[in-house]
Amino acid sequence: MNLMFSSGPFLPNRLVLSLLLSVALILFDHKLDGFGTTRVYLNSLVSPLQYLANLPGQMLNASASRFVSHERLFNDNAKLTHDAIVMNGQLQRLIFLQQENDRLRSLLNSPVQDNTRKIVAELMAVDNNPYSHQIVINKGAINSVFEGQPVLDDKGIVGQIMQVSSTNSRVLLIADVTHAIPVRVARNNVRLIASGSGSLDELLIQHVAHSSDLKIGDILLSSGLGNIFPEGYPVATIISIIRDESRPFSQVRAKPIAQLDRLKYLLLLWSERSSEEKQAKEEMVPK
Repeated sequence: MNLMFSSGPFLPNRLVLSLLLSVALILFDHKLDGFGTTRVYLNSLVSPLQYLANLPGQMLNASASRFVSHERLFNDNAKLTHDAIVMNGQLQRLIFLQQENDRLRSLLNSPVQDNTRKIVAELMAVDNNPYSHQIVINKGAINSVFEGQPVLDDKGIVGQIMQVSSTNSRVLLIADVTHAIPVRVARNNVRLIASGSGSLDELLIQHVAHSSDLKIGDILLSSGLGNIFPEGYPVATIISIIRDESRPFSQVRAKPIAQLDRLKYLLLLWSERSSEEKQAKEEMVPK
């Protein structure tokens, strides 16, 4: 069987001849740049193969980059979601604190006299007796609270202190059936008595003559009579007037201006008279 390339120079001789030709071509190309044009054509022919050879690596790099970007976006999205929840919680807390601050500012800016001492109290409990409207606040004898002391919110008169303990006090609301407060009409100074009806959104005006100059929408202010409530504080707004000549008096109903069903912060007042009496009692106590 005849083998291809079986005849010719010996293999070592072929190797030496190939090396000599290679060195000669390298020197020829280096010195004379004889294969510059040929190299350009060969590079042009080989470049598609190079692109094809690099394509799998580029695809792997792109996939890895896409995976890393997706993972980063996923992590960033999770972090942003977490931060958004935290910020929303803080925003809600900020809104709550802002509302509380507005309530306190409204409370402290209520229309009290400049020379009247006042402190802010907070609601602790509401009496669950359906036949009585009373609440408990977090101020007591250690805060110089006394029985009969007027209590307000940021809108108007709420009631008065009826029982004092060392650290808390019980307040009788103006809506209680046992409570009554002397008032006057802001429009014409007609004096009336507003009594509790047992309902938080209604007061009864007692013994109103048919000829009394009253109108729906009239504002009732504390008259200062009785030396319990200072004069000039909002109490209620007249919402109904029924003049039935068969009855001796008109039936007049009013709505409390204070938000008796939404109390939280309250204002305790000391009049000059109560402060003077307290100071006199302290002076009478032997040391």
